[in-house]
Amino acid sequence: MYQLDIVLKKGKNLAIRDRTGTSDPYVKFKIAGKEVFRSKTIHKNLNPVWDERVSLLVETLRDPLYVKVFDYDFGLQDDFMGSAYLYLESLEHQRALDVTLDLKDPQYPEHNLGSLELSITLTPKEGDVRDATMLLRRNWKRSSKYQSMRLSDVHRKAQLWRGIVSISLIEGRGLQPMDANGLSDPYVKFRMGHQKYKSKTISKTLNPQWREQFDFHLYDEQGGFVDITVWDKDAGKKDDFMGRCTIDLSLLSKEHTHKLDLALEEGEGVLVLLVTLTASAAVSISDLSVNMLDDPHERHQIKQRYSLWRSFHNLKDVGVVQVKVIRAEGLMAADVTGKSDPFCVVELSNDRLQTHTVYKNLNPEWNKVFTFNVKDIHSVLEVTVYDEDRDRSADFLGKVAIPLLNIQNGECKAYALKSKELTGPTKGVIFLEIDVIFNAVKAGLRTLIPIEQKYIEEEPRVSKQLLLRNFTRVRRCIMVLINTGCYINSCFEWDSPQRSICAFVLFVVVVWNFELYMIPLALLLPLAWNYILIASGKDTRQDVEAVEDLLEDEDEDFDKDDKDPKPGPWEDSRDKNHILEDMLASWHFEWIRAMVDSERKGFMNKLYAIQDVCISVQNALDEVASYGERIKNTFNWTVPFLSWLAIVALGVATIILYFIPLRYIVLAWGVNKFTKKLRDPYTIDNNELLDFLSRVPSDVQVVQYRELKLDPNPSPNKRKKNNPG
Repeated sequence: MYQLDIVLKKGKNLAIRDRTGTSDPYVKFKIAGKEVFRSKTIHKNLNPVWDERVSLLVETLRDPLYVKVFDYDFGLQDDFMGSAYLYLESLEHQRALDVTLDLKDPQYPEHNLGSLELSITLTPKEGDVRDATMLLRRNWKRSSKYQSMRLSDVHRKAQLWRGIVSISLIEGRGLQPMDANGLSDPYVKFRMGHQKYKSKTISKTLNPQWREQFDFHLYDEQGGFVDITVWDKDAGKKDDFMGRCTIDLSLLSKEHTHKLDLALEEGEGVLVLLVTLTASAAVSISDLSVNMLDDPHERHQIKQRYSLWRSFHNLKDVGVVQVKVIRAEGLMAADVTGKSDPFCVVELSNDRLQTHTVYKNLNPEWNKVFTFNVKDIHSVLEVTVYDEDRDRSADFLGKVAIPLLNIQNGECKAYALKSKELTGPTKGVIFLEIDVIFNAVKAGLRTLIPIEQKYIEEEPRVSKQLLLRNFTRVRRCIMVLINTGCYINSCFEWDSPQRSICAFVLFVVVVWNFELYMIPLALLLPLAWNYILIASGKDTRQDVEAVEDLLEDEDEDFDKDDKDPKPGPWEDSRDKNHILEDMLASWHFEWIRAMVDSERKGFMNKLYAIQDVCISVQNALDEVASYGERIKNTFNWTVPFLSWLAIVALGVATIILYFIPLRYIVLAWGVNKFTKKLRDPYTIDNNELLDFLSRVPSDVQVVQYRELKLDPNPSPNKRKKNNPG
């Protein structure tokens, strides 16, 4: 084993990659194809000074150090600026050497792309080689206070984070007009390391009001940079760049809210932000033999911390969850040797930790304990098993999603692994033991504020099956309303005299004695009725089974598509017009098809426009169906905690409307509404009812979160079908 100490000093005369005649360079170091270090980005500089230190443990000197320089482009692919090799076998031991690496492009070796200056020290390591190898495999933990081992962005996802950067995007002023009407449709992208967020689009304005909040995890104690870019949404074309700005977190004090007016570079206008840095130690990882909840004294202290007496102390600290990842059995073989190199990733909202890798094993034992602070009791714990691949991204082996409210404390349980979409089983079982301790009052209050947004995921794609599923869900919700209206109308038609007489008597009694407090009181009746039905053993959630059948049919369609060698409608370059016409005819988008038929020129632009429209329709149908299903699931007691919370809210509303005159209630509401901006000019507006409904799972989510029955001996055909690889 050897310790390689590197000081990345500076670059000289680097290549120009930006329109402004400069570049935003950063450096990557790789050994044996694996990225081991990534430097910070120096903006707008062809002679950057990094002065960064990194210490690496290397097993052999045969693999050279591969150095690559890139120009950082937010939202676009980073531009290559040159590379060089440093051959470790040629280095003297235990001596600091100044090295200058000339950067070249392998395709054009005659071009000079500048140079990098480094200081290299190679030191043989004594001691147990096995322990050193384990250190290497665990992402090279930090060796000293002054020489820290910075990991690549991919590896940083598994690190412990040391704080939270909360950014409130308030507004923009005087932005650059990008459209023919003299306005723009601006949205904002944020990026800090691997973490990305994207704001909503505000249409036709140069002074947008966003009022959105985003939370980033801070991994570096010294701070970091948040890159911000503003874009103009352009349907059917590539979005237009409107400007950029950067926040240097090292210049901001912690535990204080900073109001920043940031002028946009390479554009016009100003962004108004509120930035707060909060120190935190909300996640941890340890061995199975060391965990806090198994110690009676520690457990008692934590329960005291989240007792009802401390309900209004630190409202953001809702609870704590401890996850014991014990082992897995019968995993899928991902390697040609018939084995896998599995590791496990545990995620809660935006917190992400992972175990070590157990090599060449289908029945790995991890015996790790993960501890997370709970900010929202309605979060879903996701446990995913991957196969480590040295040369490529990790292969997916299986996944489970467990809502925190469904957890039985202290129970060691086997969970059947599911596919990526969580709609069907895959091969393998994982054994987990989970404990959740939380404060019910804090959890209830947290339900009425906006849900935490997750990192930006893959861009949504058009899916015929998904569009059909969402359409069917919306149709089911509409049919409920139609059937209810027909039932009420039948009372007026006297189809059933007995029913009509009862309805008439009820109408007269309610109208004669009607008071406003009876509205929330009436909403309590279906909640109470469904509770009685569930207590008596009757299931009131048949619609979820219908959605489950729909998802199974959808999976079968996807399987057929995978077996069909014919390319999809967005991939065939030989006859795009013909395939697109068939697809549009099947979806009944006649007006889109007419647009395509009208003009062949600029087909790709129209294709992108059609894709955006289809995605919008697909997402709109999903949102409408989800809200209808969430209202139903509230009354169906799908999540008892939320149904009880609804009963408490409706009960309080009934009491208030009974004892307080309506004009006082309206007056209080109006005073609060008019003075809200005066009391807090940068408050983020929210709707408590929609925030509550966002915590109730839709029927699709109910199916995804449902535990699968363990099948110890699946048939070969079923096993093949459920194998996503």
